[in-house]
Amino acid sequence: MNNKIKLKKGDEVVVLTGKDKGKTGKITLIKPLDNKAIVLGINKVKKHQKPDSNQAGGIVEKEMPINISNLAYFDSALKKAVKLGYKFNDKNKKIRYNRNSGKEV
Repeated sequence: MNNKIKLKKGDEVVVLTGKDKGKTGKITLIKPLDNKAIVLGINKVKKHQKPDSNQAGGIVEKEMPINISNLAYFDSALKKAVKLGYKFNDKNKKIRYNRNSGKEV
């Protein structure tokens, strides 16, 4: 599947479904082949880690990937989730914009 992902690393997103519904965070990593993203502070799980040469063992908390379809761009001005779209500006450069208000992202 070759879906176009409109979210990018560093975007502020809100979770639409799941155990973290309504929480916001920044995207730290996008996995386009899996259609998933890792969001800071969202979808945290406890993982039992074995010790190795440079890391101690124990129970660590880490963020797991969440599906892109469960995330939406968070507009800090409107304080809500919005849909993004693409358009070309006057210099023929492709830009992302807020489809509700028409403002550039």
